[in-house]
Amino acid sequence: MAGLDETSGSNPDVSLLYDINGLAKAAPGWLDRTVGFIGEYGLLVGMVLLVLWAWWTLRRRAATLGDAASSTAAVLWAPLGAAVAILVNVPIRGFVERRRPFLDHQGLEVLVDGKTDFSFVSDHATLAMAMGVGLFVAHRRIGLAAIGLAVVEGFCRVYMGVHYPTDVIGGFALGTAVALLLSPLATALLTPLARAVGASRRVGWVVWRRSAVTVAQETVGIPEARTPGGSGDRDLAA
Repeated sequence: MAGLDETSGSNPDVSLLYDINGLAKAAPGWLDRTVGFIGEYGLLVGMVLLVLWAWWTLRRRAATLGDAASSTAAVLWAPLGAAVAILVNVPIRGFVERRRPFLDHQGLEVLVDGKTDFSFVSDHATLAMAMGVGLFVAHRRIGLAAIGLAVVEGFCRVYMGVHYPTDVIGGFALGTAVALLLSPLATALLTPLARAVGASRRVGWVVWRRSAVTVAQETVGIPEARTPGGSGDRDLAA
């Protein structure tokens, strides 16, 4: 293709775009449709399921309301941090104004239609990595799985022909920065809220699962006691 000949070797970003997107040309149609659906919707749904898994796991492990509140706050920050990262990306996109690669380069296999907004930074990559890093702060193993999904998401966006590799790398950097830098402040603000919810007899189950011993202590007015090793169950990366 003329577009490939004109750009091959002259720009590593464009060259890598053609190399990765070229896999879509050689793949069967069903695989391209599958990757297009996964890259557009599927992996983000997977991220949401990982957030729910982390919430459910930490909720069951928490030995005290204090542990449960801090764990819930950390998990809640994952999707909230992703939303903040997307908001931060809005002015970045408007400032850079980078066109989608298929508008400037010929011969790309574009797997999804209707992409008319700017390309840098990738919203999907930003969202996925912010959630992945946020989950890693709350739970290492689940967070690593989420970061792995974010990397796959970034690859899919280039494979689909809708982003340059640097769009994805920029999204990873932005999502990581927002999730990490704002995590201490967000956790400090969300923990009291989670603790208040957890103390409620009606909706406290959202934050933690009271054991029979805990219920008995509350009934007779025994103060909350921290059990040995209770804080370690949260499995924080910090």
